[in-house]
Amino acid sequence: MADPKGFMTTPRQDWPRRPVEERVRDWNEVYVPGALLPIINKQADRCMDCGVPFCHEACPLGNLIPEWNDLVSRDDWWAASDRLHATNNFPEFTGRLCPAPCEAGCVLAINQPAVTIKNVECAIADRAWVEGFAAPRPPERLSGSTVAVIGSGPTGLAAAQQLTRAGHTVAVYERDDRLGGLMRYGIPEFKMEKHHLERRLEQMEAEGTKFRTSTVVGRDIGALELRSRYDAVVIATGATAWRELPVTGRELAGIHQAMEYLPLANRVCEGDLEVSPLSAAGRHVVIVGGGDTGADCLGTAVRQRAASVTQLDIYTQPGEERDEDAEPWPTYPKIYRMSAAHEEAGDLRTAPAAHADARLFAASTLRFTGDAGGHVRSLHLVEVDAGRRPLPDTGRELPADMVLLALGFSGPDRQDGLIDQLGLRLERRGTIARDAGFATNVPGVFAAGDAARGQSLIVWAIAEGRAVAAAVDRHLTGSATLPAPIGPYDRPMRV
Repeated sequence: MADPKGFMTTPRQDWPRRPVEERVRDWNEVYVPGALLPIINKQADRCMDCGVPFCHEACPLGNLIPEWNDLVSRDDWWAASDRLHATNNFPEFTGRLCPAPCEAGCVLAINQPAVTIKNVECAIADRAWVEGFAAPRPPERLSGSTVAVIGSGPTGLAAAQQLTRAGHTVAVYERDDRLGGLMRYGIPEFKMEKHHLERRLEQMEAEGTKFRTSTVVGRDIGALELRSRYDAVVIATGATAWRELPVTGRELAGIHQAMEYLPLANRVCEGDLEVSPLSAAGRHVVIVGGGDTGADCLGTAVRQRAASVTQLDIYTQPGEERDEDAEPWPTYPKIYRMSAAHEEAGDLRTAPAAHADARLFAASTLRFTGDAGGHVRSLHLVEVDAGRRPLPDTGRELPADMVLLALGFSGPDRQDGLIDQLGLRLERRGTIARDAGFATNVPGVFAAGDAARGQSLIVWAIAEGRAVAAAVDRHLTGSATLPAPIGPYDRPMRV
């Protein structure tokens, strides 16, 4: 460690965000450009090199965090990039989108603010592109084996890159017109500008990975036909079957799933549309769901100039400090967090009937009511206790002429026919069943990411992609030199 007293002398300093009034007028990333590098060396100095780095255990990728913290503190950016990319194919994605369970596991976090691991990771990844450290790495020789990867989200891309670099000929099939999965059409531009994604895709193409967009496996090409063309198939389609809200009035116009709403806003940023056909402009918007997708809808609606935006969270408001009895260090605690979108909604007072950050906690939707034309006009809710039981005399009505459902996902979508055509066995919860080697019940077909694990974090998605690549490599060659950071049954640290 470069400064043995860094964690005692240097306070935590995060990457500053642009002023709210400025950033809500555009779709650029919320952070101040160039403001991270001047502070990052000192922040990396705060790493204690603690000897037993629980940040490793908290990160499913096994990122070598103390090593690259030390290298950044010494200004050795090439070595830091080498150490970071040794375990993570896409650190600029995780550095922007991951909620950083590694920071919850930081030893310093026992009694102080954790090291800004996520910011250091992002700084290394961005510097790597500027300095040319992220050059394509095509294989020295080809194995003669072919692999189809279905889905171009973080799992599919990580698997494809690992297998391509191992010498296999890989084709990625994506149902959308552009690559990236939810990173392309689910994650708003203000959280991650898409040029970060484009750079990686260009790198992968230069390495030899082939891409097939606008191709729905199961419809545009039969799943069995695809299986016959390749020596192995990896299913990484994600968990795209969204959860519903079966309450009275759900059929009213103006009630949409989050993943019907967010992709259209991203298509405006891509230049496909001038204005989203599901714009929140001038509308009273209520978002049902308190997770990250709901926050993405909140930030999007604010930028579209909604008349008001309120977000409902069925859970009670968590405290600002870790509950050491229920969620002791180093587990990832459920605490009150203020995302950029919540900060914006709070500063702009988008939800007069809600808390300062536009959230109503412990709120359960009872029904929707609409006008004579069949369009939603209000949402009726009730407060609930920690067991989600309604509390008497707490009913409320919110104006709502647009409702967005952000209730998560239950598993892979079966409408394209992929699962049924292959005859894949499913788990009780609807995800694809697999064995300890990521293999499904169909020989040569493997499953990874949210399609098999269930809805999870981007860092787990990339770890799954790397691990399934090792399994496929072993299947094709009889042995594997690719790293497998996790197994299919591994789960985040819990009590």
